[in-house]
Amino acid sequence: MTDMIDPGAVGPHPSLLSSSPQGKRMTPAGLQNRRTIRWRRIAMAVLNIATIIAIMIGIGFVFGADGIDLLEIGILAAIGLSLPWTVLGFWNSLLGLIIALRSGTPESVSILNDRVGNRTALKSRIAVAMAIRNEDPARAFARLMAIRASLDRTGQGRSFDVFILSDTDNPVIAAEEETLFAANKAALDGFGRATYRRRTENTGYKAGNIWEFLDEFGEPYRFFVPLDADSSMGGETILDMCRIIEATPRLGILQSLAVGAPADSVFGRVFQFGMRHGMLSFTLGSAWWQADCGPFWGHNAVIRTAAFKAHCRLPELGGKAPWGGPLLSHDQIEAVLMRRGGYEVRVLPVETESYEDNPVSILDFMTREQRWMNGNMQYWRLLTMPGLPPVSRFQLVQAILMYLSGPAWMLLTLLGMVKVVVDPLGAYDNELGVAMFLLVVGMSLAPKLFGAIAVARQSGGLALYGGTGQFLKGVGIETLFSLLMSPAVALRLTIFLGGLLLGRRIRWNGQERDVHGISWGTATRELWPQTVFGLAMIVTFAMTVPPILLWSAPIVLGLILAIPFAVITASPGLGQRLAANRVCAIPEERAMPDLLTRVAATRPVVALSA
Repeated sequence: MTDMIDPGAVGPHPSLLSSSPQGKRMTPAGLQNRRTIRWRRIAMAVLNIATIIAIMIGIGFVFGADGIDLLEIGILAAIGLSLPWTVLGFWNSLLGLIIALRSGTPESVSILNDRVGNRTALKSRIAVAMAIRNEDPARAFARLMAIRASLDRTGQGRSFDVFILSDTDNPVIAAEEETLFAANKAALDGFGRATYRRRTENTGYKAGNIWEFLDEFGEPYRFFVPLDADSSMGGETILDMCRIIEATPRLGILQSLAVGAPADSVFGRVFQFGMRHGMLSFTLGSAWWQADCGPFWGHNAVIRTAAFKAHCRLPELGGKAPWGGPLLSHDQIEAVLMRRGGYEVRVLPVETESYEDNPVSILDFMTREQRWMNGNMQYWRLLTMPGLPPVSRFQLVQAILMYLSGPAWMLLTLLGMVKVVVDPLGAYDNELGVAMFLLVVGMSLAPKLFGAIAVARQSGGLALYGGTGQFLKGVGIETLFSLLMSPAVALRLTIFLGGLLLGRRIRWNGQERDVHGISWGTATRELWPQTVFGLAMIVTFAMTVPPILLWSAPIVLGLILAIPFAVITASPGLGQRLAANRVCAIPEERAMPDLLTRVAATRPVVALSA
């Protein structure tokens, strides 16, 4: 039951091991025809490139009535930098909508499920490993205990051992972790075995934590399931994913579609409502063409241990943080290294019992985004890694572009303000300009819109959200929410990116996952740049070209209202009222799965019995 007989865990790419025509025609795990996937990728590249070129030509005509000056070239460059992520999101989600509206199971799901056949017993040992750092121990332990109980109820709990991998450096929290583990070990053991390990140094951050676990404990386990402190996964979901990867020897990482668990804060509720349907359509579309070069999001996945150890050790970045040092965002690098090693990386784009918690306030969301942005910006130095398939290399590019899109829009806004000051009477094609503006805004909103259409067209889909009226109310609230939130976040990330360029380092710590209010003083201290910039836009446009205020309203309002937005959406009382009235409720709030019921009901023993 060890991984000693895992074929091809180390060694050359499988294409070098198989000389049969069939082997060369198929992806490493034999799941799909390479030629089919190649044509899909070409089609997606053509659609995206053609769309970007068409939009850039249209915007060029807006400015080109009297020639294009240096400032307008800067504006076009900023637009060009912001477009790739927006356009990719549009086409992924439109394709995902088409797939969702087709009858039957999506291909990216069926090709994996077809490998399992009957629901066989597992032949492997699996480690379920939760990484924590300065988190609320009782909260994390409750989730892991519920996962353990769910695994045991499948009848195959003996195949799973549980690990708590602590990087906590707060002595009070560390003591609580140790006490809770000792008091609840029997429940965490279940039909297997539970182990608690705490490192004294946070070397390599979360990735270093996982690697030390694999080096010390990983040998007996053919697969492992990495979890974050806010992860919840049902036993049957884990079991089904383990069956798939066990039956598919050249599948290295199988990623589940983790969705937001029910939330009590205003921010968390509205955010997860939009992400729920938007993420599904986006992921369905991307899985169609990414196929064997899929994503890994760092948790709620099943990973082939020997292949991971053989191929996914992170490269060393020379220099100091923030651009050098340990990688902060390890997951996409591990995904492309796994694929380079000859293993497929697949996402299962279907909603299962795989959950995570979303940030509870905009300030917590910004903190998380800053850490992810810092990590993704380090990818610049890894784009030339040898041996990566083209799509894997593009995965790193799109991860960078995702976090450059917001700052690019802020740069565009700043350059636009300068332009109207120095040339308020410039000759522009205003009608075309309005049309291009509405087109780009519409494309940025498309993923959630397409996801909402998929819900409405699904049999019984609206009923899961409380009916048509309740769902449309949620869509309206979430759309307004996104329009107000996006400019404030974009400016924060722009300022943060400037800090990175100047060598500012980020502090890595635990995340706040429980509902908490934000005072007006805290909101003002954190978000005054948004207010100042928004007021500057109002004054500039009012004194030069007042009609621009109408079209810039989504950005201006998001900036000048950032402080009250932060306070109101963090209000515990308002969050309770929204939850009581099922505003922006997700399906689990109307039919709570047994797993989430157990998570909510689990209370770890706080002390050993006398």
